[in-house]
Amino acid sequence: MLNEFEIKKQICDIGKRIYNRNMVAANDGNISVKLNDHEFLCTPTGVSKGFMTPEFICKVDEKGNVLQANKGFKPSSEIKMHMRVYERRPDVGAVVHAHPTFATSFAIAGIPLTQPIMPEAVIALGCVPLAKYGRPSTMEIPDSLEEYLPYFDQVLLAQHGALTWSTDLLSAYHKMESVEFYAELLYKAKMLGGPKEFTPEQVEDLYEIRRQFGMKGKHPADLCPNAKAGKPSCHSCSGGCHSKAASGASADTVAEITKKVMEQLGL
Repeated sequence: MLNEFEIKKQICDIGKRIYNRNMVAANDGNISVKLNDHEFLCTPTGVSKGFMTPEFICKVDEKGNVLQANKGFKPSSEIKMHMRVYERRPDVGAVVHAHPTFATSFAIAGIPLTQPIMPEAVIALGCVPLAKYGRPSTMEIPDSLEEYLPYFDQVLLAQHGALTWSTDLLSAYHKMESVEFYAELLYKAKMLGGPKEFTPEQVEDLYEIRRQFGMKGKHPADLCPNAKAGKPSCHSCSGGCHSKAASGASADTVAEITKKVMEQLGL
């Protein structure tokens, strides 16, 4: 088990990774790790995630109150949404928030990532719902997460970015990588005329492979609110698992936008 200093170094390492992979710009993004039910480490506000060292890292309690912070540093202003995840999901040990360019583009366009286009995304992520817009640093963002926390381990934040969580920091970061890779492939496939999706039967087959792998975490294979109600699961619900208030973009709208873009590009 890593000691507190080692965890701080790991946070700094993940910060460098998200910065170097163009998932954040300037001082964007934030990371947190749960030490126990009452102590959490988190990145400071106003600091580039690509240039942190362990003394930058702050410690807060379950309410986000400062327990320890070196002079000149204070916890991220977005710590509220991290605390909501930990409060509702006792199994979670780390949370990562970033602005990866492709995933954030979908979030800005109001489009959740629900199309089943590659085995790895279906097995590892399920779908990525879209939480409605909330003003930064307010309780609106934590409140927008509520309906998704019981069912998912990742979410797009409308007009904002992406949030992922898991049992440990590396796993939470890997989910962020997977979300961005999924978004990039989906975007590029749309530019080529639209992705060829798996059939519902193929999706269920991939869900069964996930079960056989014994993979941990929440997933539509077992927990999708649609599937539990006897309706098609996330990957075949045409985005029906995301909040209607969060997105007004239908599949027809996306197709029309894609067609116009391709015409402008002469494709």
